[in-house]
Parts: sequence; C-alpha cells; structure tokens
Amino acid sequence: MEPLPTPCPAHLVPDATGVGSFNAAYQQAQSQQAVFIAIESQGPRWTVKADTLTAGPGHPVDDAVNDAARDAVMRLVAAGEVRSDAYAGPVYYVLHGVNDEDRARELAAALYGNPEPLIQATSSAH
Repeated sequence: MEPLPTPCPAHLVPDATGVGSFNAAYQQAQSQQAVFIAIESQGPRWTVKADTLTAGPGHPVDDAVNDAARDAVMRLVAAGEVRSDAYAGPVYYVLHGVNDEDRARELAAALYGNPEPLIQATSSAH
C-alpha cells in the first residue's frame, strides 16, 4: 500500500477497527516512516488516532501545528463532538466519541496534514 498523501483525503484514512487491523496499519506506518493515522469503530461511535512516533526520530513536530491541533481538539470537546478524555498531542492524538464514520475520517485526515484543514474541520463545532 502506498503512503497517504498530504493533505490526506478523508476516504483514504484506514479503518483500524480490531487488534489485527490496528497492528497492520501501525506497522505499515512504521515501515514507511510515516505518521500513523486511523479511525476505529467503538460501538456506535468512532475514535480517531494519530501518532507521529511511527515517522521516526527525524520527524519534526512543529509547535505551531501542535498548538493549532490542541486548540481545535479543545473546541471539539467543548462542542461535545468528542469526549472529554481526548488526548491532544504533542506526539499522538486520540479523539473518542465521534458520532459517525464520515466525521471521524474528516477529523483524522485533518490531523494528518497542516493546521489549516484541522481548523476548517472544527469550524462547524458548536
């Protein structure tokens, strides 16, 4: 499988539901030295996961990107779009309780790129 492009179209975000799928997606990101991004079904809700550790020690984690992503995640929590136990960086992100798969893919794709898509993806948060 080819590495995900940046920016990443939402439909390309892998569904890593289940241990086998998660492990395969995570190992693939590691082997490609790419940022891991995926969604998982958690019953009727979805979880978004992103992890920069898979990209290797040379992958820069830009403070401006982290600040923008953290701010966007806090807006999502305040709007009730994700649960309050969301973890917002700087190395990895976990957003629990997303209502549907399309929204989870949209948020995951935004986390994979620069802060602009994430800010746009969260602008609809109440």
